[in-house]
Amino acid sequence: MKLSEVIPQIEKLKKEGKKIITTNGCFDILHRGHAYYLQEAKKLGDVLVVGINSDASVKSLKGEGRPLNKAHDRAYLISQLKSVDFVFVFEESLPNEFLKKVAPHIHVKGGDYQVESLPEYKLLHSMGAKVVTIPFVEGYSTTSTLNKVRAGE
Repeated sequence: MKLSEVIPQIEKLKKEGKKIITTNGCFDILHRGHAYYLQEAKKLGDVLVVGINSDASVKSLKGEGRPLNKAHDRAYLISQLKSVDFVFVFEESLPNEFLKKVAPHIHVKGGDYQVESLPEYKLLHSMGAKVVTIPFVEGYSTTSTLNKVRAGE
């Protein structure tokens, strides 16, 4: 979906008293760690909205050769998880623009982030949103998967 299609639905859900959770990421190679992370994020509220980084923003964040999967494919896979309610692709390198529009109750990031050091922290704090981190599932990351493939494991 496009964010412009998601916003009216989210506004309706907020009026119904639903707690909106957001997260964002590359989700380049979907693995168990991603599924766990999104399942745990969903437990924090009623509606989970996932922003997927565009191909250009993944390349700028992760470097040449990434993403391995195109944005529409990554979004499709994430949308098939039962914990996820809405998925869209965003073009910016930071999620601030979509966060302003969605205005979540809670924003979730992986355990490798320090809440106060997130680029979007000040914006979320000013909007009254809580920021929560969820620990990684040990041994599951796109980088570790790529390293195993390169090593022939």
